[in-house]
Amino acid sequence: MIPNQVKTITCIGAGYVGGPTMAVIAKNCPHIRVNVVDINPERIAAWNDTDLEKLPIYEPGLKEVVAEARGRNLFFSTDVDQGIRDGQMIFISVNTPTKTYGTGKGMAADLKYVELCARQIAKVAQEDKIVVEKSTLPVRTAESIKRILQAEDTEHNFAILSNPEFLAEGTAIDDLQHADRMLIGGEEDENGQRAIEALVNVYANWIPRERLITTRVWSSELSKLTANAVLAQRVSSINAISALCERTGADVDEVAHAIGMDSRIGPKFLKASVGFGGSCFQKDILNLVYLCRHFNLPEVADYWEQVVKLNDYQKHRFAKNIVDSLFNTVSGKKITFLGWAFKKDTNDTRESAAIYVAKELLDDHAEIHVYDPKVTKEQIFKDLEYLLTQKGDCHSEGSEAMRNLLQRVTVHTSPYPAMDEAHAIAVLTEWDEFKTYDWKEIYNNMHKPAFIFDGRNILNAKELAEIGFSYKGIGKG
Repeated sequence: MIPNQVKTITCIGAGYVGGPTMAVIAKNCPHIRVNVVDINPERIAAWNDTDLEKLPIYEPGLKEVVAEARGRNLFFSTDVDQGIRDGQMIFISVNTPTKTYGTGKGMAADLKYVELCARQIAKVAQEDKIVVEKSTLPVRTAESIKRILQAEDTEHNFAILSNPEFLAEGTAIDDLQHADRMLIGGEEDENGQRAIEALVNVYANWIPRERLITTRVWSSELSKLTANAVLAQRVSSINAISALCERTGADVDEVAHAIGMDSRIGPKFLKASVGFGGSCFQKDILNLVYLCRHFNLPEVADYWEQVVKLNDYQKHRFAKNIVDSLFNTVSGKKITFLGWAFKKDTNDTRESAAIYVAKELLDDHAEIHVYDPKVTKEQIFKDLEYLLTQKGDCHSEGSEAMRNLLQRVTVHTSPYPAMDEAHAIAVLTEWDEFKTYDWKEIYNNMHKPAFIFDGRNILNAKELAEIGFSYKGIGKG
């Protein structure tokens, strides 16, 4: 029988969602053994490293949570089969990237890792299991998972739950500890209701019951995609207005403040920028677009697709502004990127605007110098190599075209050398430390005219102008 109380939880996937989520569950539920399993031995080794600074994910507050629970009731391992056998409740938290091949290429979610997990669970399970979708998945994926489980294993019962994450990187631990809601979707039969009760009982150890929302499984799956689509829509909306502000002399921050005071709108996600990034927004919107087209809703699909198109436009507009301002050429010019992560307080670079802006400037033969306080040189080059191969500009990692491009990228471990003798500085991530620099010293060591392109509107435009910089912010007329 499906349990309504669990003593052991296993999470398959030790990435940005699985690792922090399980760490917080373990911290707040010392009576539950939490196993996190992953086939990547380097990742697991990093989670087990005695030096907490070497955790594979940078997230404020994470190392303190891991330090409290690891070895007590939180364990990291590469033994996936044993984790499956031990877990009464199994979270699937594996990657669901956008497909790069076949049907749905460029839009649909690639569910091959989810399917592999389902087949492995069915193969290894020795008792009834609760299987929890934690990865962001298309509507009705739970039905597919259940069919696979039942087809592979007819001896045991499996209850499938949808429990989407609503985390913002940089604040993920706080989001988990003080969740404004926790959504749990399950089936309406007895096993489904017992499974829902079991997961509610886990989260109720620290989240008030009124914030634990239970729905049908399909509603839960669609709620995740819709939430991200609506948030991204707000970002693209204010970014669209930023372009108009620059033409009319308006200030986008003043406009955002004015409309954000409207209680019907509110101020969140109205910060104009070079564009949104991260692992979820674009992927989830494209997934939603694909679903709408699959169900023959072309007008709905076109509506949501425009959110992504506007985000691409904003990144292109930012890069073009740099080229236009530098006298219509950046060939051989040193352009310094401050920031590579898609937002501050994370080392996640997935879909970061910096990658796409760099690609456009490299195509124009710029020399790109990068400083980010948390992103490694290896990750920056990996991001560029991936983009170049996906765009078809370079056919393999060893191609001459790729080598030529990457030779014009230099990654720095400290900020001032990165900006020395630069023609322009582009702020791509809103790291707080950028506001504390000695900008007068930086100005003195740059080529003149010295340009700053503030893609996050975090610097003091007036002070920089008084120093002598040519400052250009987003949406500043």
